[in-house]
Order: sequence, then structure tokens, then C-alpha cells
Amino acid sequence: MVSESGSSIGDLVELQVPASSAYLTVLRTTAARLAARIGFTLDEIEDLRIAVDEAGAMLLPLAVPGSNMHCSFQLHTDILDVVVSVPAAQTDLPSRDSFAWTVLSALAGEVHSRAEDGRVSIMLRKKRG
Repeated sequence: MVSESGSSIGDLVELQVPASSAYLTVLRTTAARLAARIGFTLDEIEDLRIAVDEAGAMLLPLAVPGSNMHCSFQLHTDILDVVVSVPAAQTDLPSRDSFAWTVLSALAGEVHSRAEDGRVSIMLRKKRG
């Protein structure tokens, strides 16, 4: 199926960047561009950009030094699912009681985290409208 903007619904975009704050801009920019492709408003795009940045920033302290951060974007008709993950020596989940988690939840809508197979992940689901 193809949306009005020309992107295929269900497309999966995956990125792998060094686990460094210097590369969070790549994730933010990609999130913004993909959200625009499926018709998010400017405010929704900005919320998603900040949420992706915050998720990455929350995971960086957990990342194994010298490792890569992985980010996948699953496009749907009116939803963008984002999963940001890093390999971690200790699979402690980010605190759900933190201010950062509260901000992340407010910006992204649905937010979850998980630790498995030596990786810690934060999953975001941003809905259009």
C-alpha cells in the first residue's frame, strides 16, 4: 500500500551509528523526515525529534564503550514506531520514575523499554493526529 505522500506503508528503515551523542542528530533528522513522509504535523514532528533524542541520550550511559546504537523506524499509515537500542554490559532499564521518562512519554505517546540478549531498548510509538 502507498500513502498519499508516496511512501510505502509498512516500510522499515534501520540505522546503525556509533553510540555517541555526536550521532544523535542523525537519528533526530531521520525521525523528522520519516514522520513528514507519513503526514505528521510540524508539532508532531518536533515532538518526535525530541523524543528520539531523549531516548538515545537515556541509552548512551548504558552502552558498551565503542559499540553502535541501532535505531529502527517502522512506518504505518498514521503511526511511526521507533526502537532505539544499544549493547549494554548491565541490562538495567532506564528509570520510569525519572523526569526524562516523563518527558519522553509526553512527547512520544507510548513508550516501553526492555532488556534482552545483552541489549537495552526503548520503544516509542508516535501517532498522527
